[in-house]
Amino acid sequence: MKEFMKALNAIAEEKKIDKSIVVEAMEQAMAAAYKKNEGLTNVMAKVDDVTGDIRIYSYKTVVETVENPDLEISLEDASKEVEGIELGDTIKDKELPLKDFGRVAAQTAKQIVVQRVKEAEKQSISGEFQDKDGELMVGTLSREDQKNYFVDLGRASGILPKDQIIPGEKLVMGSSVKVYVSKLELGPKGPFIMLSRSHYGFVKRLLEIEVPELNDGTVMLYSVARDAGSRTKIAVYTEYNNVDPIGAVIGEKGRRIAAVLKELNGEKIDVILYDKDPVKFITNALSPAKDIKVTIKDENKKEALAVVGDNNLSLAIGKRGQNVKLASRLTHYKIEVKSQSAVNEENAEEVEASEK
Repeated sequence: MKEFMKALNAIAEEKKIDKSIVVEAMEQAMAAAYKKNEGLTNVMAKVDDVTGDIRIYSYKTVVETVENPDLEISLEDASKEVEGIELGDTIKDKELPLKDFGRVAAQTAKQIVVQRVKEAEKQSISGEFQDKDGELMVGTLSREDQKNYFVDLGRASGILPKDQIIPGEKLVMGSSVKVYVSKLELGPKGPFIMLSRSHYGFVKRLLEIEVPELNDGTVMLYSVARDAGSRTKIAVYTEYNNVDPIGAVIGEKGRRIAAVLKELNGEKIDVILYDKDPVKFITNALSPAKDIKVTIKDENKKEALAVVGDNNLSLAIGKRGQNVKLASRLTHYKIEVKSQSAVNEENAEEVEASEK
């Protein structure tokens, strides 16, 4: 019997589930096999989780009025044996002799144990991953198909769609890879884990690893806007007068930000100072452009106009409009950018029209 318990302990350890679950599964399996072999219905099995001893019992159900004495016992009689027993409870009747099970009964027992252990393992895995949504994980690239990479995360596998990697990067099968959990669903078959390296949260979590001040609350991250593979803008601030939030993120000699950039395949990061004043915040967000005058056109609709010097117009807008798009997402304002000469021309036309 000691060997039997060693086997149960090994199963529990291998599957990372509680031993009591394996013991319970074995009890259910033994009872089912005995029922099948002996043609009985009221059978329970008990396994001693220390010695491994197995005992088989018949049981009776506690009822108000006994109709089948082989299966039922009155509440009055049951109360004499077990204090506090209630209607609907079961009570051991007598111990039954252990017998060798037939092939069919043994197969039934095996199926029950395998199924119960599988279910428990899935629940255990789901419990392990239930708090991973929105988190960074490290896995191993195990295989790929036309649309996806599959990442081994230990006890579960995640899906990394090929349109969710950083543009231009090459991933090698068998290599270690950092991934962001963009979607997590816990179902009866275990966790469904969708991964990304292009999600803005990927950059956010990488920064939290490199910048302790983001974790302890000294520096706070207000927002992130990302064009994966090209540029990311992050807005940071602090409530401490003696702390430089931008400097904290960049690090001494740029070491902190460099560690993040190394993971991003050449992507650039603009660290922006957040300001409660939307005019100042939008001005900062349009960096590296200078000479900017911001006007809030509609606070409710979150619309703003940024007028820039002619020599800063291309910087403010950015290649294919990237800079202003990222600034808009970062500040949550729809930003219209105009050159100073264009505004002057519009004003002149308005004056001319009013004089006619």
